[in-house]
Amino acid sequence: MTPSLLMAVLASGFIYGITPGPGVLAVFGIGAAHGRRAGAGFLCGHLLGDVVWCSTALIAIVGAREIGSTAFDVLGVLSGLYLFWLGWRAVRARRSNGDTPQGPARQPFWHGILFGLTNPKAYPVAVATFTALLSSRAELLNWSMLPALIGLSFVGGLLAYAILIGIVGARRVRTLYQRHELAITRLCGVMFIGFAINALVHALPGLMPNKA
Repeated sequence: MTPSLLMAVLASGFIYGITPGPGVLAVFGIGAAHGRRAGAGFLCGHLLGDVVWCSTALIAIVGAREIGSTAFDVLGVLSGLYLFWLGWRAVRARRSNGDTPQGPARQPFWHGILFGLTNPKAYPVAVATFTALLSSRAELLNWSMLPALIGLSFVGGLLAYAILIGIVGARRVRTLYQRHELAITRLCGVMFIGFAINALVHALPGLMPNKA
């Protein structure tokens, strides 16, 4: 595994974990209402769902690559379009009414597991994020490195959640996030659009007919 591929997988896991979404918004609500310990418990449970969905996404990505470059390019185009749609929605997001569900005060760990495993956006977002960041290194992917890919994505997600736990426990940072939540969401939308363009740039040429 090359250093660039290693960093790409780490970055994919990190970005997937830290990008604002249902899980991140939920942990901020739980942390604001019940403190850092409850937020950490929720994230530890949610991490199980992340491992399941990221592993499934990586299996799909490596499988598409092993089937052939065309299958991977099609996956890349679909992922790029999906990321662009998510990014465009985030850029056009409006301020919420502040009624973000906080989740139960008791057993935040089990609540996190259930939340992570049942999030309907988890799998498509994981596939889109990993495909976008790994598309330029697709030729390096094979089944033998799948355990390492899953492990690296887990480490990336763990780093993201460690940062989130620290943020949830810091009142000033939490307040700053909540105050500028809309701007942060829109910034992440711009980032998603950038990933989408990257995925499309690497996938579309492979689907174009070769001119003799």
